[in-house]
Amino acid sequence: MKGNELNRRNFLKGAAGVVSAAAVGVLAGCSSQTAAKGTYIPGTYSATAEGISTIKVTMTFDAERITDVQLDVSGETKDIGQAAGGTLRQKLLEAQSAAIDVVSGASVTSQGVMKAAAACIAQAKGESVILPDNTADAAANSDSSAWLGAEPDISDADCVSIIDTEVLVVGCGTGGLFACCSAAENGAKTLVIEKNSSGGGVRDDLGALNSRYQQALGTKIDKFAYITEMTKTAAGRVDQRLIRTFCEESGETINWYGDRLAERNVQLWHEGGAGDAERYPYFATGHSPRWTGSNDGKGQELNGNTVLCDYAASLGVEFKYETKMQKLIIDKGRVVGVYATDAKDQPIRINAGKGVIVCTGGYGRNYEMLEALQPENSALLGRNEAIPGTTGDGIRACIWAGAKFDDTHSMMAFDRCALKPAAVPGLEQAKSGESGFFWMGSQPWLKVNADGQRFFNESGTYDGILHADAFQKDRSHYTIFDSDWTAHIQSFATHGCSRMFPFENGADPNIPFQAVEHEMLPGLVEEGFVVKADTLEELAKGLHLPADQLVKTVERYNRLYELGEDQDFGKEASRLSPVRKAPFYGAKNCGFILCTMDGIQINTNMNAVGKDGSPIEGLYVVGNDSGAYFAHSYPNLSTGAACGRTVTFGRRAGRIAAGK
Repeated sequence: MKGNELNRRNFLKGAAGVVSAAAVGVLAGCSSQTAAKGTYIPGTYSATAEGISTIKVTMTFDAERITDVQLDVSGETKDIGQAAGGTLRQKLLEAQSAAIDVVSGASVTSQGVMKAAAACIAQAKGESVILPDNTADAAANSDSSAWLGAEPDISDADCVSIIDTEVLVVGCGTGGLFACCSAAENGAKTLVIEKNSSGGGVRDDLGALNSRYQQALGTKIDKFAYITEMTKTAAGRVDQRLIRTFCEESGETINWYGDRLAERNVQLWHEGGAGDAERYPYFATGHSPRWTGSNDGKGQELNGNTVLCDYAASLGVEFKYETKMQKLIIDKGRVVGVYATDAKDQPIRINAGKGVIVCTGGYGRNYEMLEALQPENSALLGRNEAIPGTTGDGIRACIWAGAKFDDTHSMMAFDRCALKPAAVPGLEQAKSGESGFFWMGSQPWLKVNADGQRFFNESGTYDGILHADAFQKDRSHYTIFDSDWTAHIQSFATHGCSRMFPFENGADPNIPFQAVEHEMLPGLVEEGFVVKADTLEELAKGLHLPADQLVKTVERYNRLYELGEDQDFGKEASRLSPVRKAPFYGAKNCGFILCTMDGIQINTNMNAVGKDGSPIEGLYVVGNDSGAYFAHSYPNLSTGAACGRTVTFGRRAGRIAAGK
């Protein structure tokens, strides 16, 4: 299959296989009849297939035509799959076939409708509906999905130049910079290529266990307790050997980075204090540089990109920007380099005698992949904060080379997007840019649904309430707080990037509450993403919530605060706060994506593995391009878990690729 061109055999092979009759008597005789006197056996036929939910298609035929189509897509996402139902019905009638184009934004629903329609057509022709007997065909068909595309057809004859190196790093972001420094430190001639005009930089919250900074503060984290909690968060869909490797090597990696920062007079701080962990275990793993007051010698404040690029260059690492990997080159089962295009869009070959390290950042900016692979998660988004350029290049190149992609697809989503009250989450909303950056969204304030009712313990993982939003109207929740909010957040004692005042040891928050109080919050109110009101009734009106119910909910919540016990959802007493001092604030909230978490499966040597589990020699995968480490939910209660994994494995991959 190419693109959206799907033949009838593929429809039937991929059909859900549950066939039901709208007219039982007609269906009962279908398998033994033929359509000798016409194309179809006149009658009405039904079939079901899986989309987001179970989709039912009922089609009526005369001898030559499809005369009517009825779709039951009531279980699909309201503003995506359900909204596409009328268009899909019309497409089937016009095409007189199940081979129709998908409706943009509703590909999962479209595919389900096409599969069920194909089963109806097969019945009307007197053919048996072929049911899939295993998942092999589905997996083969998914390899031809539109998001994957075909591997580019490039050969040596097309190339305008050939470059030789020992270790090639694809991607100049967090993982790529640690990888290239490590490879060069271990004696390898190293080249970094980056498709953008500059690198993506280094994220600031880096997780680790047993760093010298933690040791100095007395922070002790049990390795196996950490592995256990990470495994629980992922519902077991992880390779514990990788998590163990992170636990054993991350401290040294952070110490190394601290040395590089100290060379530029920048301090690295470990966040101190763990807050109240009564319900949700928290691990104080975070480390962040204190950039304020630093200088690159040219009057600009330093950042991780500058520090590590300068250090890498001092080791002889070369950088080629505006150079995009197109495909991996394989010789006798080993990856030996890549075909790429240079700044003039000309094909080039880069030979990598010791290996290629792929770290292009996942596919958070590839809406086609998000729609196809993560429709449920995508439906909960209102904003995209993924690094620009993270379009799945590395993952697709590795799949073309035979690497195994994670079966479970997931993303890191934070509950910090504010929408205007009439807006609804989804990929189109996320692409629109019409949202507010609601940094305080992860604070455990009172949160209600569209009926003005509480429905979730607000103190937990950032994406926990987002997943619960899937069961609420408009897939959203509403955050309610009062004008004493700056006092409340200090009692909340949150951690990681959600914290808005200094940690117990004086480490800085990512964004201090003063910046939110004086700039961010007033701006959100002015732009209409946060409602400010003198009464709860006015607040409810501004948010399109039922006023009577919101008032009742607030009164109940205030009573629980006075009792010092959350009898409804078990939130820690220290994270209860009253809503009683005007003016009141409220926002309609959903999620924003930071990155995708599924990727190419790797072993502890950072080698990509094939579908049989064997390592692909010469191919290393790091960061958000790599898999087998996260699933379902992001463990944000370990600050910097993703970035810490990325830098630790980047450093390990560079060393191993260099032969050390």
